[in-house]
Amino acid sequence: MKKKFEVEDPDLNLSPFTGMTRKHYIELATYLLERAFTHVKSMDDPLSFPLVPGKSYPQEGSPAWRFRSLEFEALERTFTLAGPLIHINPDMEINGIRLRDYYKLHLYNALTPGHPNSLPLPEELPDATYQFTCEFGGLFKTLLLMPDTLWSAFSQKEKDEMAVTISKWGHHRTTQNNWRIFNIITLSFLKKYGYAIDDDLLKSHILWVASYHSGNGWYLEQTYNYYSISLFIVYTTIWNRAFGDEYYPELASVIERSAQKLMESITSFFGRDGYVNMWSRSICYRTWVSGAFPVALMLNDTGLIDPGFARRLCSGSLLQFTGREDFYYNDIPSLGFYGRREYMVQNYSCPASPFLMFLPFICLALPEDSPFWTARENEGFWPDLKEQPKVTVLENPGLVLVNHGKTGASEILPGKVFYDDPNYSKLVYNTHFPWEDHDRQGGTSMEYSFRSLDPRDVRGEDVNFYLTGATLSNTAEQSRYFSTSQSMVFNGVREGVIYRQALMRRPPNNGVGYIIDLADIIIPGGVIRVDRSRMAFEHELTLGHFGLPHTGGRPAEVKSFTEGRRIVITGSIKGRLVALITYSGWDSINSLTHTNCNAEADDSTVIYARRKRIGKNPAMELMISVLLHRTDDGMWRPEELDPVKEIRIMDVTPAFSPLGAEITLRDGTLYKVYFEEIDGNRRW
Repeated sequence: MKKKFEVEDPDLNLSPFTGMTRKHYIELATYLLERAFTHVKSMDDPLSFPLVPGKSYPQEGSPAWRFRSLEFEALERTFTLAGPLIHINPDMEINGIRLRDYYKLHLYNALTPGHPNSLPLPEELPDATYQFTCEFGGLFKTLLLMPDTLWSAFSQKEKDEMAVTISKWGHHRTTQNNWRIFNIITLSFLKKYGYAIDDDLLKSHILWVASYHSGNGWYLEQTYNYYSISLFIVYTTIWNRAFGDEYYPELASVIERSAQKLMESITSFFGRDGYVNMWSRSICYRTWVSGAFPVALMLNDTGLIDPGFARRLCSGSLLQFTGREDFYYNDIPSLGFYGRREYMVQNYSCPASPFLMFLPFICLALPEDSPFWTARENEGFWPDLKEQPKVTVLENPGLVLVNHGKTGASEILPGKVFYDDPNYSKLVYNTHFPWEDHDRQGGTSMEYSFRSLDPRDVRGEDVNFYLTGATLSNTAEQSRYFSTSQSMVFNGVREGVIYRQALMRRPPNNGVGYIIDLADIIIPGGVIRVDRSRMAFEHELTLGHFGLPHTGGRPAEVKSFTEGRRIVITGSIKGRLVALITYSGWDSINSLTHTNCNAEADDSTVIYARRKRIGKNPAMELMISVLLHRTDDGMWRPEELDPVKEIRIMDVTPAFSPLGAEITLRDGTLYKVYFEEIDGNRRW
């Protein structure tokens, strides 16, 4: 078997960028299932995958239901590929096994009470929520969309037997987030096929889900993340077409409206080549957000996205991973983003979890004459950008999207981050520079890292107590290491400047005395940072750039120099370059090698700036820097490494705010960074 997927006989007329057509989607789905079914020896062999030592589930010694959960997750999530293939060809075989017969057999075994391989029922387990609920939602989403794949193959007696288990899990306790969607889909499936359900419970779940919509097509799910697209938009749109339009038309129209709003910005989340941004939790799901593209052709208004652009991005995102050898581990998608990097994976993941990334294959439910298949690939808005950036502000979720015409990379700037987590808390996420985990020694990539030098912290006392009388148990041990922002606030966009705040210490003092006011000025291929330090006590700060993986074991090449008012440091690996220029507020620049932090390699290089303030009451300062990136092997031009013509720092700005600046670029563009009323402009 090939070590990676390759597009054979590409159609460069219909798909000039990827070569991918409907035929190639079928070939890719087949290839992925062929690898997965290397773990199936016969028709009677349940689909399961080898355990992965680490924090994923299950591990040796886990309860028996955890192993059943792994098997059911493997069955359901591979059906994300198998279902569309059966829909196209009911006689489809993989490795000599007829897919329809295999999934019919094992679904019946899993869902029939009393069968040796049946799932546990809720009443057999402690009263809690379980992964089974999630998989029921995924399974019946596919069967609602394509009922001919499997449900029609069962006899009425078999359906009635399975309905007992389906109903018990559909009515069971759920979690206060996206999981309500799984209950909605499961209960709706039962109702559609004539089984009694608690209609009030179903309606309650639907109302709850609709209430999570914040605007701009985004739903609040613990925090703002990709679940808002993949579950709240993709799953619910399928539910609308298969059930909601008929049974709950008023509520379905609410969901439809939010999906249509999302389509206004969805393409801006992807790089020019279709690359997915590594952002938010469940990174092993990778391309599941690309499910929004075929869904765009399932909306009542199918003209919201250019279908040729939609397929180009969808295909590019799939090839981003399936075309890499390191994507596969044990013949299936690895637990990680590129290669196996279990330290980046949540503990609710198992070896089967990554198959959810193939949600985009619902595109095979679209007819052959759908514009998704017939439109010629194009690059949408990208050619018009030339070297200029395109900035999209999503005020409601506090997200700013940047499409860099100069580099082809897209970025996400988060603004409403409620806790310290590298999935969410970075200053920026870039499609071509996956995020790195925290490093306690400082220099953490794309974050401000903070280490207290306050003598009270060094002694192991609690500074919060001095401020509020309440304690948080800050210890001397903690003070030895760098931490990162504990939350982030979005403060809006004014005159081209993006304002946020990084709160470097947790309440009860709500970060007072530990605030960095952030001001981002987007320029071609990067950003000018004009950040105001409101760190009231002795401290060290570092600001790291994107991490550069040591691919092939080769470290990044680092160069630095000082020239006039600026200090410059650059780093490069094949196909990727970064540069950091400091103008004001920084003491030095350097580089670090980080281990087990990067998504692509065990080791990586991060260039960073450092400052140290040991006065008892450090002054407010502006930390002015430029962070640039490239996605080629070119050379930095002198003018690129010095994009600022003039910096004017003011104690009091014309907006009557303390300590701001006016930044004039080489082309004469003036940006005013005033921070006026920034605390009062918080958008939580």
